[in-house]
Amino acid sequence: SGTGKELVAEMLHMKSARRQHPFLTMNCAAFTPDLLEAQLFGHTKGAFTGAITAKPGFFEDAGEGTLLLDEIGEFPLELQPKLLRVLENGEYYRIGETRPRNAAARIIAATNRDLLEEIRAGRFRHDVYHRLSVLTIDVPPLRDRRDDNLRLLEHFRTLYASKVTPFSLDQPGEERWRSYTFPGNVRELRNIVIRLGAKYPGRQVGLTELELELDGQSEVDEQTLRQLNGGGFRLDEILDSWEQRYINAALKLSNGNLSEAARLLGVNRTTLYSKIQRLSDGDE
Repeated sequence: SGTGKELVAEMLHMKSARRQHPFLTMNCAAFTPDLLEAQLFGHTKGAFTGAITAKPGFFEDAGEGTLLLDEIGEFPLELQPKLLRVLENGEYYRIGETRPRNAAARIIAATNRDLLEEIRAGRFRHDVYHRLSVLTIDVPPLRDRRDDNLRLLEHFRTLYASKVTPFSLDQPGEERWRSYTFPGNVRELRNIVIRLGAKYPGRQVGLTELELELDGQSEVDEQTLRQLNGGGFRLDEILDSWEQRYINAALKLSNGNLSEAARLLGVNRTTLYSKIQRLSDGDE
């Protein structure tokens, strides 16, 4: 859901006595059950076809640090007893081994699912849930914690400072940033910071430039994936749609002044007029 669960987990790690040790994230929804088991617990040489060398898993690689199991609600039911052994006894087996190994990492789990509902549906074990839920932190969407908007802005500006000179926002821009709902949550906020940094390195970004970015931002959502998978997808139509959105945003900001809108978009007035005519003809 993009609310920033991984960011919260990493901050917990950095504020703990484990901060000198690794912080690792494993997306439990990204692997088939067999691959998930191998990635998490590791395997010996020859344990299965393709295992040409022994390989440690995430529990071993995390050492005495922190391992975030993201999307824990997707954890395969058949593997949950092995996870429970780690949670209860701190022990696990590499695939192909008969002697247990010790897991020293702190485990944090994250999900956007209702795990109690998953338990009722028979898709999640209640004993695993109770081991994981000793301490829970609810991470609400950004629209419910807008005071975090500026803190997250500063965090990501600092994070990417080694790649691009950080930009700044003027006062109206900061106020707009704080009030914006960020429907895509922290993921959307981060992506906008990256784009602003790429477009305005070391510069102060005003309300006009920020509004263009907020009006024109997008996420690859489920609807887009369904459009691609359903056939009949036309990239030229999608590009025209986004071009129209930016033009509409510029015209809105310029109160319909074509010359000012062209300046905002970085094109000359004639080019903008031609684009408007072409897009209008396509609607007929």
